[in-house]
Amino acid sequence: MSGASAPPAPAWSSAMLAAIGRLVRRRAEFLLMLAALSWGVLSEAARPASWRRTVRAEFRRTLVQAAGGGLTTTVVTAVLTGLAMVAETLYWLGVAGQGQLAAPILVTLLVREITPLLIGLILLGRSGTVVVEEVGGLRLGGQMRVLAALGIDPFLLLVLPRALALAVASFTLGVVFALTALVVGFVAGSLLGAVAGSVWSFLDQVLAAMRAADFALFPAKLVVIGLLVALTACLTGMRAGAGDDMARLLPRGFVRGLVAIMTASLVLSLAA
Repeated sequence: MSGASAPPAPAWSSAMLAAIGRLVRRRAEFLLMLAALSWGVLSEAARPASWRRTVRAEFRRTLVQAAGGGLTTTVVTAVLTGLAMVAETLYWLGVAGQGQLAAPILVTLLVREITPLLIGLILLGRSGTVVVEEVGGLRLGGQMRVLAALGIDPFLLLVLPRALALAVASFTLGVVFALTALVVGFVAGSLLGAVAGSVWSFLDQVLAAMRAADFALFPAKLVVIGLLVALTACLTGMRAGAGDDMARLLPRGFVRGLVAIMTASLVLSLAA
């Protein structure tokens, strides 16, 4: 009959749709806030008025903690990578008589993919968790409301310096990682008799194998990954609720940072 109304939906289907809607809304809300924070950092960083003395002090402190604190871990990881990947690549390609392929392979694997991912993980483990703990502690302790009541913008004091400091630290540690891995791999390959010539000629071959897009992709990946590690950590801490504690915030921030690192690396690689 044309005037008959449609039968009501079952209660279980309504509950399922409501649960899916809440999940999608929470995930979309986090992504939108992450995009808003990214735009805010980029816009405020260009304003001299944003760089007050307290903001500059937070930037220096975070940069020393991220770059200085992560330097030893970066060098050790780079040495292991150079021995396990660069030296092995040089040796086996030399045995196969395909030594000319070493530089393009190292550019593709080490420079484009492995270095940004490992630097992102080092920053996430050493600095991202620290940012979650600092910002989350201020949020749970009520100090963030005190800052707002005093007229201090929590975004400028907490988010802006940490985001830019981790972006600079990511680029710096990435360059150190790539150079250390290549030099250590070359030295190990020379001791194995797999390569001849000087380390400068080897590095020149690697640079010659890089395309024009690689010179933009490599720093872009490092800067974006460092920025996202800081922003996901800050946002996780700033969204801490009354029922949250550090035992919940730290794993949550780590997982979000890991997803951000993998997503940024994949998107930038596909874009290039």
